[in-house]
Amino acid sequence: MTDFSLQRLNMVESQVRPSDVTDQRILRAMLEVPRELFVPPALASMAYMDDPVPARAGASHGDTRYLLAPRTFAKMVLLADIGPDSAVLDVACASGYSTAVLARLARRVVAIDPDNELVQHARRVLGELDVGNAVVIEGPLAAGVAAEAPYDAIVVNGAVPAVPRSLLEQLTDGGRLVAIVAEERPDGPPMCRAQLWRRSRDAYDARSAFEAGAALLPGFAAPAGFVF
Repeated sequence: MTDFSLQRLNMVESQVRPSDVTDQRILRAMLEVPRELFVPPALASMAYMDDPVPARAGASHGDTRYLLAPRTFAKMVLLADIGPDSAVLDVACASGYSTAVLARLARRVVAIDPDNELVQHARRVLGELDVGNAVVIEGPLAAGVAAEAPYDAIVVNGAVPAVPRSLLEQLTDGGRLVAIVAEERPDGPPMCRAQLWRRSRDAYDARSAFEAGAALLPGFAAPAGFVF
């Protein structure tokens, strides 16, 4: 029988902590959340590997959605600087793992995903874990959830070609958005880097943070000439 508690400990100690994630609140949250519940049962033994893990099998659906690799996710959460009083938007929550972790760090979490099957899975598992400060909404990712804004932090769980203004405008003044931006290259696959945006009134400052691999998310194709 797989010892998932030991795998969680190994994930934190061998993947997350050595990647300069020393915030004890993040480490504790990732030790507490049973990641194996957010992947297909047949893949439970792979839930803690140092790579993106499918949130569901994609063969019958024509696509596959992923949980971010643990170290990538943890570093993005660290960049987002989430405090205990923060309101957080969790974009592309998939099966809800990111939501469960963020809910242990923030006052409230609003999660969104366009995939009904994953949304239902996330709601069920979050309910089983008694996560009472998070809600999962089905809808288009790029639109965010303006009705629940503003947010102190927004975490985008995957790669996007650009971050739309519709998401940035949902930040509070001083709020942070973290996403992985995939830049097309003529001579190879896209180059992906995690980036941090910070809102200052009606301006948004962006900085590159670290290289990160992630699958492209649906619904973020930017129109020509639209860049942030």
